[in-house]
Amino acid sequence: MVDVIDGEAPKKKSGMVMTIAAVAIVTIIAGAGGWFLGSMLAPAVEPPKKPLSTDAAGAAKKPDDGLPMISTEENGVVQLEPITTNLAFPSDSWVRLDVALLFKDKPDVKLAETIHQDILVYLRTVTLQQIEGPRGFQYLKDDLQDRADLISEGKISKILFRTFVIE
Repeated sequence: MVDVIDGEAPKKKSGMVMTIAAVAIVTIIAGAGGWFLGSMLAPAVEPPKKPLSTDAAGAAKKPDDGLPMISTEENGVVQLEPITTNLAFPSDSWVRLDVALLFKDKPDVKLAETIHQDILVYLRTVTLQQIEGPRGFQYLKDDLQDRADLISEGKISKILFRTFVIE
């Protein structure tokens, strides 16, 4: 039976302490089980291999620089330097564009540099609203192609977009 000391009822143990202890134990068991299953199911990852100095087409590859450069004398492609500039409106919006020029005949580096500068100047006159969405991007591609055709007098068959980022 219950012993009563000095007329006081015995104190019950707090149910909150027992609940916290049970939750902590279940959490530890679940974490250990997840780690164990994750280590069993996860595939082994091999370290990346170093790329060769050239690829099958003879294009130069730089180790640890990402994609290989595609400009060679044989295929008539000249990779331009990345273009980063702000737009006309809003002036705090920036655009980064990587393009390559596909020449019909032998590539002309001086002409490619002139077109590079023209693309930079043109992008500074474009607003964000003009190049929004797929239709705006297509208009931009068409405008750059037309400008390149005018400058090169038909020596460039196509402008190839590698990246196009607006921030």
